[in-house]
Amino acid sequence: MRPYVICHMTPSVDQRIFPNQRRPLTEEHKGGERLPVALEWDAWLVGRVTGQEFALRDAPYPPHTGAPLPRENWFAQEEADAWVVVLDANGEIAWGRSEVNGFLLVVVLTQAVADSHLAGLRADGVSYIFAGEREINLEGALETLHRDLGIRCLLLDSGDVIKDALLLAGLVDEISLFIAPTAGSNPPVFDIHGAMAALSDCVKSVNGMH
Repeated sequence: MRPYVICHMTPSVDQRIFPNQRRPLTEEHKGGERLPVALEWDAWLVGRVTGQEFALRDAPYPPHTGAPLPRENWFAQEEADAWVVVLDANGEIAWGRSEVNGFLLVVVLTQAVADSHLAGLRADGVSYIFAGEREINLEGALETLHRDLGIRCLLLDSGDVIKDALLLAGLVDEISLFIAPTAGSNPPVFDIHGAMAALSDCVKSVNGMH
């Protein structure tokens, strides 16, 4: 089994991507400012670029001089009120923290990540899982998050690459559009080959913002 995935976006009234500053959502955000009350979730999913915005270290983790570390899932904690899940295939984000706004971090890696990065994550208290040799197996990652951490509902509020990848893989269960009172020349909300076929299998919810 895997978590229920809600793809949440804030487009303009002409269905263009609205360039808002993303950040892990607090209870206040969950209740009204950015999300309708109906969306109840226990994990927030972002990609490497968005995740990098919340890292505190400016430099990579130092070299690892100890014994090789096994490519096995590692959890600093296995229970949390909410998680921030970051897809970082090659281990490029050096965190310097274990949580963001009270949400515990869990990073999705591939087998290609360096030992120095694993050691750094452990030192920071950042949990991590493996999903693939050199490319992230999205479905496998979701299944691990559900099985090992009990994540039931995952909110996807990230950039186009991650959003499009999950959509085309048939891993999006619901679309949530929070319409912003503006218009612009940014890219459209959906602009990928095969997107309409994938959308036909989703449960779509549209929410207006006054």
